[in-house]
Amino acid sequence: MRAYVDHELCIGCGLCTSIAPDVFAMNADGKAEAVSDTTDANGESVKQAIEGCPVAAIRETE
Repeated sequence: MRAYVDHELCIGCGLCTSIAPDVFAMNADGKAEAVSDTTDANGESVKQAIEGCPVAAIRETE
């Protein structure tokens, strides 16, 4: 699985990068993006980032 950040919705708050820094990073446009796959080790933090995103810009894809 991999997280996907919708850049049209992302407001660049950085919450996901603080919750799951091994999966999310801020890009040059100030928007979050997934930089690695979801694994067993980081799956719970990715779930927390998805649930915590204030604009629901993150989802998981196959």
